[in-house]
Amino acid sequence: MAPGDMSVATFLARANNIMRLGPLAAATPEAYRLKNEVIATAKRYKARIDAQRSAGRPTTSCPPETGSLTPEEWLAHLNSYPARVRSKLSLYAAFDALMKKRYPCPS
Repeated sequence: MAPGDMSVATFLARANNIMRLGPLAAATPEAYRLKNEVIATAKRYKARIDAQRSAGRPTTSCPPETGSLTPEEWLAHLNSYPARVRSKLSLYAAFDALMKKRYPCPS
């Protein structure tokens, strides 16, 4: 499975299981796996944007070269999707939608 192919529903279920551990949650192996999934998804997204820019094609969003995304912002975005959509939506598509919202390209 490529980075970002996991569904939003699966990611949230795994994240919610970790969050039940409280303050120790961030130190668990599962938390590291989920964090690495998000990082890999972001790298895949950036590679696509960079390739589109290099080819002179329009991009879906215009993010800065570097940026930050807190776990709270990411989880809030994922939780904003209706439950009926989450199982059909990939993390990659959700990340793309978040970048479009946060960094729209100038018209």
